[in-house]
Amino acid sequence: MPDFKVADLDLAPEGRKLIEWAEAHMPVLMRIRERFAREKPLEGLKVGCCLHVTKETAVLVRTLMAGGADVALCGSNPLSTNDAVAAALVEDGVRVFAWRGQSKDDYYWCIRQVLSHGPRLVHDDGADLIVTLHEERRDLLRGVISGFEETTTGVIRLKAMERDGVLAFPIIAVNEARTKRLFDNRYGTGQSVVDGLMRATNVLLAGKTVVVCGYGWCGRGIAMRARGLGAHVIVCEVDPVKALEAVMDGYQVMPLREAAKVGDIFITATGCEKVIRREHMELMKDGAILANAGHFNVEIWLPDLEELAVRKERVRPCVDAYVLPDGRKLYLLGEGRLVNLVCADGHPPDVMDMSFANQALCAEYAVKHEGELEPRVYLVPEEVDMAVARLKLEALGVRIDELTPEQKAYLESWRLGT
Repeated sequence: MPDFKVADLDLAPEGRKLIEWAEAHMPVLMRIRERFAREKPLEGLKVGCCLHVTKETAVLVRTLMAGGADVALCGSNPLSTNDAVAAALVEDGVRVFAWRGQSKDDYYWCIRQVLSHGPRLVHDDGADLIVTLHEERRDLLRGVISGFEETTTGVIRLKAMERDGVLAFPIIAVNEARTKRLFDNRYGTGQSVVDGLMRATNVLLAGKTVVVCGYGWCGRGIAMRARGLGAHVIVCEVDPVKALEAVMDGYQVMPLREAAKVGDIFITATGCEKVIRREHMELMKDGAILANAGHFNVEIWLPDLEELAVRKERVRPCVDAYVLPDGRKLYLLGEGRLVNLVCADGHPPDVMDMSFANQALCAEYAVKHEGELEPRVYLVPEEVDMAVARLKLEALGVRIDELTPEQKAYLESWRLGT
């Protein structure tokens, strides 16, 4: 097995500067690293990571290594790797298999290299590493202590594996931690998706009609940030409760076939396939912009777009114009992949601080409880979630109240009424 494969090791100095910038904005993870360096909770353990290779991920990887882990890393998206960060991590001693612009074959080759490392802990983003492990390397399953999943999409896949009775080891759904989904998914996605959209196109959002497909925590964040920049926001949903919530939040809600006729910018954030498809593309205005914030590039259905177009041309670094038979142009950002990571830097380190703190502490928790957890999907332990929140508040210089003994007794009692 090769030790690494990255684009260019000469980029390492640039990568180190990026990582140092992220470390300066991730105080919670840095505090955890200090403790890990003293206590070595992951001493001697091989760890496999399939994560976006960004400066923030590098801070997590360095933290796992400080805890004694031997880490192998591949990218969780063919277009999200920062090649400078990948090079810097190789110099840190990480087995990195990642470069920007991979083919599908390259992508899965890199996953297989990480699996060949024989990981006992598996950190995933989208569940491709865990699924490939179950499908191709069943010989390694018995040695895995636990896996950790970062995304909504990945958690959905892993819960399906649990329902089908094929999940072979416990998974902690990091995505479901309150200190992850309420902040990373809402504020991180909201800011970074709009950042990617603006960097790719340089369009003015004020006055535009932005159609947000999906009103989960990511969709909420995108809608909130788009409205904050002066856009008129339409939400499309299939869940009646989420649709009602969007109405109560002040957004217009309608079927996508209606929104397709009036939207200027369309952003998908559903975790489902074929959200924007031919029937919608045929109704869109000339110049409509299509962007995806979901994990996989299946939400904007590219086969329909390719089939409809008579010509395709790259008009900006991250923008492809699809010319339709009647002369209309639809602009696709980032090849339909994660717009915030393909066209920008992804989530700010300040919010990834909490997400990756959960990853690190959940790894420690799984090791402490090795053999006690069944092969199913678990929520992040409450003590981990609360510890991350407290550490973040401390880092921000924010103090809060505490319950008195009497208040605790009141909340725990069923006898005290009116």
